[in-house]
Amino acid sequence: MDSSKLYLLAADAILFTHVLFVVFVVFGLLCILVGKWLSWSWVRNRWFRLAHLAAIVFVVLQAWLGAICPLTIWEMALRERAGDAVYAGSFIAHWLGTVLFYRLPDWVFVVCYTAFGALVVASWFWVRPRPFSKD
Repeated sequence: MDSSKLYLLAADAILFTHVLFVVFVVFGLLCILVGKWLSWSWVRNRWFRLAHLAAIVFVVLQAWLGAICPLTIWEMALRERAGDAVYAGSFIAHWLGTVLFYRLPDWVFVVCYTAFGALVVASWFWVRPRPFSKD
């Protein structure tokens, strides 16, 4: 396998990881809210909740600072190194990129990420995580 194909494969892997991160943030909140209603005890797991809160705080801070996600930067650098146009590569890159990235003004994302982050923080109080055990 030549190096350009390895770079494209790595870029696709980063894009897939990016999608998993988004799924964790979005569906994590959905699971927390549905889990309260269905009495799922795992949605009160403190480690899960801390990871979820940290993930959305990272996104919101990036949005407020106008920073580009490191995963996006790495993916684009790998695609460029492979000689590929950004998001014009493989099937995975094309479709996952289309689903993940929208063309809207930056302020729209800042508002959406901040509102979503506020929902995550509110869920912390509405669906209280279990305290860490003393063990």
